[in-house]
Amino acid sequence: MKCDPRFVIDKPHHSLHFYVPAAALNGIAEQYGAWRVGQLDCQFGNGFCDEAVHHIGASLLKGLRRPFEANQLFVDHMMLAFTAHVAQSHGQLRNAAPLSGGLAPWQAKRACEKLEADLSGKLTLQEIAADWGISASHFSRAFRATIGLPPHQWLLRQRISAAKQLLSVRSLSLAEVAIAAGFANQSHFTRVFSTMVGARGVAKFTAARKVRRKVGARPSCSACWHLLWAA
Repeated sequence: MKCDPRFVIDKPHHSLHFYVPAAALNGIAEQYGAWRVGQLDCQFGNGFCDEAVHHIGASLLKGLRRPFEANQLFVDHMMLAFTAHVAQSHGQLRNAAPLSGGLAPWQAKRACEKLEADLSGKLTLQEIAADWGISASHFSRAFRATIGLPPHQWLLRQRISAAKQLLSVRSLSLAEVAIAAGFANQSHFTRVFSTMVGARGVAKFTAARKVRRKVGARPSCSACWHLLWAA
């Protein structure tokens, strides 16, 4: 951090560069109740394989290949994971444990309302955390400790829940359902929905939508109506 490392690549090479400001590392240190990270343990000129960094980078690349589908909360979550790993593996936090504690009930309620109000996921963790004057890393950890899921996964479940309700509206096309539920497009929605609910779940909702179109605006068959709402 106090050096100015440089490197020369003289052959074709694919690389992914991470920029982690000192403030981000200090935010992680704050969570652990530790001193600020003053210097990273790095041996210049010696390469090594870090499996955690490789996994985080591979996950981020999937989102970068489809920028319109990238969930900002997911990107923030992965960058926080990267920062925490760097601070723990190469900083002074190797044997430290994060401070315990979650959000107060009113804070959790407010956070969920703010996330749900923007199903597209454009809000950043920093913007949400600013409501309570805490760091993004502190908020992410506290949210997970209270709700049981990291913010981006909780938001994804809310998208799926909203999509299920919208699918009961006969006049809406799948493309309209996708946009209204916060997905980038129909293809994005179909892929995520299939992953979340499984093949049987998709078949169930598909059959229900076919019944709705046959029934029309005014259902005349109570059995069919029961099928719609059972979905």
